[in-house]
Amino acid sequence: YRFLGEPVVEACVENGASCIDISGEPQFLEGMYLKYNQKAAEKGVYIIGSCGFDSIPADMGVLYTRDKLKGTLTAVESFLKMKSGPEGVCIHDGTWKSAVYGVADQDNLRNLRKKIGYAPVPVVGAKLKRRGFVFYSPEFREYCIPFMGSDVSVVKRSQRYLYTDLKETPVQYGAYVNIGGLGSVIKLMLAGILFLLLVKFSFGRKLLTKYPEFFSAGRFTKKGPTQKQMDETSFTMTFFGEGYSEGQDPQNGKPNVKICTEVKGPEPGYVATPIAMVQAGVSLLEETACLPKQGGVYSPGAAFSKTKLIDRLNKRGLEFSVISKAEV
Repeated sequence: YRFLGEPVVEACVENGASCIDISGEPQFLEGMYLKYNQKAAEKGVYIIGSCGFDSIPADMGVLYTRDKLKGTLTAVESFLKMKSGPEGVCIHDGTWKSAVYGVADQDNLRNLRKKIGYAPVPVVGAKLKRRGFVFYSPEFREYCIPFMGSDVSVVKRSQRYLYTDLKETPVQYGAYVNIGGLGSVIKLMLAGILFLLLVKFSFGRKLLTKYPEFFSAGRFTKKGPTQKQMDETSFTMTFFGEGYSEGQDPQNGKPNVKICTEVKGPEPGYVATPIAMVQAGVSLLEETACLPKQGGVYSPGAAFSKTKLIDRLNKRGLEFSVISKAEV
């Protein structure tokens, strides 16, 4: 999308067609917002990014958690756990390239956000603490790291819209991924250091994009996964939410209600993503009255918060469920 996405958005806006994409690249997504939000609004078209695994499970999962809590949800953390068969997980190198160029170009993303001039979203309730780069989760009995995808930036954009335009209470959000035992941590840290060293130089980026299989220990390949790998892979995203019971002021005292929800689905890249994308498209076509009043460039949570998208996904294999509620 960084290199090839904009002409599609431009053509859709110019010709009055709505469009969705499955981008997981914050720089592209937010760049399109800066350049085309006003024009899309004038044309009455909806440009809705990240309608794949990045970031419908996370974005709609936060809204689902909010709607299932009796009271005011103020903070959520999500934990992504991948499950695979004996042949492991494999991802096409297009995703690897997105990561290489995304990490290399972080300064430009910061500059882009300054240009947009996002209004700050207030922190409601107890401030969500940021976790360290590697930490042990007693709930999963595994080590976890921050999720490096676009989920946090997408959820933030949705929450900003819901607060600014719909006057809804904004939810703080942190995203993490489970990586397993100590051995996995050591391997990941060594690979991460090498990646960060190489990504700073154009020669290093050439190496990383030319030999994805070598530098990712077989996780990313130019061929992508086999059918067997896809059949044996699935994901679970668990959401731990906290907030304040009905009638309690979120600005006073500690959170006194908790909730745990889950989004489960098949292999993320090639099975869950098309399910999410197609259902987002169906919602866009069939639930026009439930979309934001005017066109523009939106994240999924902003565009679909009033639609039946979660019900549609539930019927097609992306399952949203409540695991537990701890009332007052």
